[in-house]
Amino acid sequence: MIPAQIFNQINDKCTEGLALALASNDDGAVMEIQWSNKAFTTISGYTASEALGKRGTILIGPDMGQGVHLFIIEKLMKWENFSTKSRNNRKNGEVYWQRMSWVHLSDPETGNRWWLCSIVELEEEQADAARHAINGPALSDQEGYEKALEQVQRLEKENTRLLQLAKSVAKDANEDALTGLSNRRHFEIELKTWIENLKKHGTEFAVIYIDLDRFKFVNDTLGHEAGDRLLVSVADMLRDLTGESDLVARLGGDEFIILRPLAQSALNISSLADEIVGTMQAPFACDGKSTACSASVGVAIANKYMEHAEQVVADADEALYHAKSQGKGRWSFFTEEMHAKSIATKKLASDLLLACERCEFVPYFQPLIDAQTGRIACAEMLVRWAHPTQGILAPAAFLDTAANMGILKQIDEIIFASVHGALSRFDEAGVDLPRVAVNVSAARLADPTFIHDIKSSGISPQRLTIEILESVYLDRMGDVVRWTIDELDELGVTIALDDFGTGHASVSGLLKIRPSILKIDRNFIQPIVEEASTRPLVASIVGIGKSLGMRVVAEGVETEEHARLVSEMGCDYLQGFYFGKPMCEDDLRNRLLESGGQFWSPEQSDIKSSVVRGIAGAG
Repeated sequence: MIPAQIFNQINDKCTEGLALALASNDDGAVMEIQWSNKAFTTISGYTASEALGKRGTILIGPDMGQGVHLFIIEKLMKWENFSTKSRNNRKNGEVYWQRMSWVHLSDPETGNRWWLCSIVELEEEQADAARHAINGPALSDQEGYEKALEQVQRLEKENTRLLQLAKSVAKDANEDALTGLSNRRHFEIELKTWIENLKKHGTEFAVIYIDLDRFKFVNDTLGHEAGDRLLVSVADMLRDLTGESDLVARLGGDEFIILRPLAQSALNISSLADEIVGTMQAPFACDGKSTACSASVGVAIANKYMEHAEQVVADADEALYHAKSQGKGRWSFFTEEMHAKSIATKKLASDLLLACERCEFVPYFQPLIDAQTGRIACAEMLVRWAHPTQGILAPAAFLDTAANMGILKQIDEIIFASVHGALSRFDEAGVDLPRVAVNVSAARLADPTFIHDIKSSGISPQRLTIEILESVYLDRMGDVVRWTIDELDELGVTIALDDFGTGHASVSGLLKIRPSILKIDRNFIQPIVEEASTRPLVASIVGIGKSLGMRVVAEGVETEEHARLVSEMGCDYLQGFYFGKPMCEDDLRNRLLESGGQFWSPEQSDIKSSVVRGIAGAG
């Protein structure tokens, strides 16, 4: 490292006058002097304090030739390095001869542009040579001067045009075209600056993440033009609620984000979140129509104690997700509990990717019993994760995360291969398992490759039932879902509608899809033994299914009385813990071998019921 004393000696003993000027990014000829050395003062007559902050024009004296002056301006405007020899004036007006050189510098961190100006006073013989060059015909000629002046004026016009163009391009690059707020690109650039200020100066700030709760509904019901108006309205509202020190951006779609300095407390942050949520509660009107579109808000603080400040946006997003999960139209601060959950989710996601590579997903089976014969008619396949350290995990522990990761297809491929292998082994062992049923999510039904996966699974379509959750929204299913269902039907795959009564399907929806099997949700079945008043509702659902030519499954059969009652109501198949909990392949095979496939004796149940009724009558 060079000692400061050495730099001071250079400043004192250097005979070349030096000055550093910070230039405008828009025009290289516009600058302010930021530093000068001792020799600069000796030559020009300006002390360092006098030169500081002054425009570069103090370096141009009244006796400098106009041609030289124009030449300097032209080169500066073009950001070109150059050197001139000319007459000039010191501060006191004294004329002297000089060589002036300009070198362009730039700061890679800030992007600022600088000029280093060097002035050397010429000796007498050098001055004579310079005087002869300047007084020569090229610069003394009036026509040459006018041409030089015309060229500079043309350059000034071109510079102005380029400046306006640059401003327009910069605006387009940084602004959201619809709302005029900062766009995602500009936000990400600014976020880096805020984080650097946090790390260097401890300048803490908050991230406020905003998502509109019912934006898709507005688009669907009022049209995309109304949706755009709503977004502009939200942008205007955010401008009104924020100040000059805040950065407001639209990340895309219906997502907005705010960066706000923390100041002395978090109260101004929570107040802003309150105002945003409260303002968005008001109805939105468009062309005489009114609709509600609340907002959910997540807030996270970037403080100087954070190990990874870059995580703050993800933290705010996690808080937003929590606000939505609590009922929407509210805001939530990011907490340590959310942090722990976020870490656990990331760990789960990482483990799921490994599980796909290692094929750790296995099928479990729950029997469906024929209500007339009591024999097994089918087994519903339920996916389980054979976790290497946590044991067998149910779908609730991982399926939502898998869906968010987009790996349901990989899991399906693993399970279909396992089911195909299990059926083959059942057949080889002489075990009678007529069919298997597989649950399918709305996302998989909307995946055009799903049919290919079914065909390539090796499972005979005649032994396969696809159970569709009612939450697929049968009344509003898209073209891809409709095509998938038609293709399944053409293949010979049986379609079942699962959990009927808990979702959104109507009779018209049932008519559109026409499933072969209707499964009544367990919540309707379980009360019928103790609460006779619930039985007519179940009977009505059975009647709907029967009237549409469907076979009906009663889920949640946990006792023999359950089995008897739903059989009497006309249910074709029974499923529940009374016949067995979900079990692995080996357990199902052993159960089928031991029982010969007979899980229940309806006749015995009828005899028991008759005896009970007889005793009751005798009493």
